[in-house]
Amino acid sequence: MRIILATSNAGKLAEYERLLAGVPDLELESLASLAEPVHVVEDGDTFYANALKKACAVAAVAGVPSMADDSGLEVDALGGRPGVHSARYAGSGATAGQNNEKLLQELSGVPGDERTARFRCTIVLVDGDGRELLAVDGACEGRIAASPRGTHGFGYDPLFIANGYQQTMAELPPEKKNQISHRAKAATKLIACLRELRKR
Repeated sequence: MRIILATSNAGKLAEYERLLAGVPDLELESLASLAEPVHVVEDGDTFYANALKKACAVAAVAGVPSMADDSGLEVDALGGRPGVHSARYAGSGATAGQNNEKLLQELSGVPGDERTARFRCTIVLVDGDGRELLAVDGACEGRIAASPRGTHGFGYDPLFIANGYQQTMAELPPEKKNQISHRAKAATKLIACLRELRKR
């Protein structure tokens, strides 16, 4: 089963190869394997909409099953923001540090027990004609710390404390983060769906 993953990031490809190692005969490739580039404006209102748009755009070029994900942070005290705007919360081209700084500013004065949040990830797989084959969602519940801590991970990891832990995601060893993350939970559902697809 050959699937194109809608990313040019070799690290993300490697992460999905590890997450989906339980699927036999799966060949994952990145956008680097395509003869022409794929550019997608992620302007959807939901993680699902953005993931579907990316997967369909890749399938239109590659003509083979394609997979994409979209993910972000939802903070309850902010009405679910930054949500789909997580990567550009502090503006187009914002760094992770700038996004984290804006988040802390907006949560200034919000007590710890009201700083509940979750990382969410949606993965969509389409066939070579862009027809949706499956969509799965994963979430990691937690809360937002008062200040950044840790050097592992990326994005909002230095501010996010998963339920049941005292350390931020950026303080946890990568192997532990990869067991509890939103992407890992979505990938677990994806493995089950891919195995079912192979039986058809």
